[in-house]
Amino acid sequence: MSTQPESDQVRQRRSNFEELQRLGVSPYPARFDRRDAVHAVVAEHGDTTGEALEAAAPVVRTAGRVLAIRSFGKANFLVLSDGRAKLQVYIRKDALPERDFQVYGLLDFGDWVGVEGRVFRTRTGELTVWASGLEFLAKCFHPLPEKWHGLTDIETRYRQRYLDLVVNPDSRRTFEVRSRIVSAMREFLTARDFLEVETPMMQTIAGGALARPFVTHHNALDMRLFMRIAPELYLKRLIVGGMERVFEINRNFRNEGISTQHNPEFTMLEFYWTYAGYEDLMALTEEMLGEVARRATGSETCTFGEHRISFAAPFRRLSLREAAREAANAKLGRSLTPDDMRSRPVLADVAAALDIAVTPAMGAGKLAAAVFEALCEDDLVQPTFVYDFPTEVSPLSKQRADDPDTVERFELYAGGFEIANAFSELNDPAEQRRRFEAQLRERAGGDDEAHEMDEEYVRALEFGMPPAAGEGVGIDRLVMLLTDSPSIRDVILFPLMRPR
Repeated sequence: MSTQPESDQVRQRRSNFEELQRLGVSPYPARFDRRDAVHAVVAEHGDTTGEALEAAAPVVRTAGRVLAIRSFGKANFLVLSDGRAKLQVYIRKDALPERDFQVYGLLDFGDWVGVEGRVFRTRTGELTVWASGLEFLAKCFHPLPEKWHGLTDIETRYRQRYLDLVVNPDSRRTFEVRSRIVSAMREFLTARDFLEVETPMMQTIAGGALARPFVTHHNALDMRLFMRIAPELYLKRLIVGGMERVFEINRNFRNEGISTQHNPEFTMLEFYWTYAGYEDLMALTEEMLGEVARRATGSETCTFGEHRISFAAPFRRLSLREAAREAANAKLGRSLTPDDMRSRPVLADVAAALDIAVTPAMGAGKLAAAVFEALCEDDLVQPTFVYDFPTEVSPLSKQRADDPDTVERFELYAGGFEIANAFSELNDPAEQRRRFEAQLRERAGGDDEAHEMDEEYVRALEFGMPPAAGEGVGIDRLVMLLTDSPSIRDVILFPLMRPR
């Protein structure tokens, strides 16, 4: 029980609960034979006329949470909800067993009850169950909130998601859409012969992405372990092993800042396709996201803030350096050339003019990416593939044959933020080792997010990995777009919160 001082309402609710027990009512029955969900009753009979209901006299046995209690003389009403719909219940003393009517008198807003009775319409046309039986199922000891307004209540919604789901139907719909998105992704890939797999969530090396990990310890083995920041290097080991198409819907953990687009624990779809390249992934991604949107929401288009976003193919395509060059010229009134976008002195000057912090460890590739992020990301509202990233910021990607400073990689943007990252996989073990060594030098220079050396992964590549392409899709951010949710916390049932 709570140690907080009890209000008069809480004391009254406890008193009602004790009185129910004195009546011999089971305070927490083990089960209730619910034959009809509230939303199913509403769906089946919502359009039926009162005359038709009177003639058929359908009997239902349903249950839900009490969201309203009203009395008008001898006429008493409950409103029950199963989280998806509401249904009125008519309570009359002469239609119920004596103890059932006594139970009604001891109910509070938020209690759970089961009812049985025939469905009819009241004089005002309200679909209603005329109760012939009422069974107590659980007591709500605290008053339910009535409204959500202001920052404090938004925080409470995240801390006490169960209350949010009780009083906010839009929140429940968001998570129903989320579930359909995940199911649609899984079925889309499975139908194309991708095999769903599971890889370690605790790893000896935090690999597969550039991020700061969470650190833990295994007592029995006396080992330091990391919560995974990505499953990539394990999934590619499976490609080495001959699994040609694999995917994982996974939880990742990154010990970084929290924002409307970042949560330390988040969900990704990651998949790998043998013999494919990054351009094949572009086509597959267009097809997948269009289908996922249709199956999850009924449409390829969605509203996100002030924008109407379409996931119909084809998506726009932009070169990263070219997009950064055009944006910098427009912002600063310069005439940068394509060659300038590969010059560290020029880009360092551009970055300084844009108030982008420049460190000695940043080469031309990192600076070009930083200029792009500062000037271009927010404007990429419609789905856009940004492709051909600098090699410097892509330690696991295959270089273009005609341009060693550029890799075959794209990121997909929509709504002004990244929702996917993909590339042709680097499968040359010698080059992969050189990339890891370059990352180690950056780590020694103070970059905590630089990739560590993974000898076991390099050894796996030495057994031969065929050409392949891989992609990660941020499920939380995709759900944000398809549900018009401004914050990632709106689409994660239990986001991480600072202690009160």
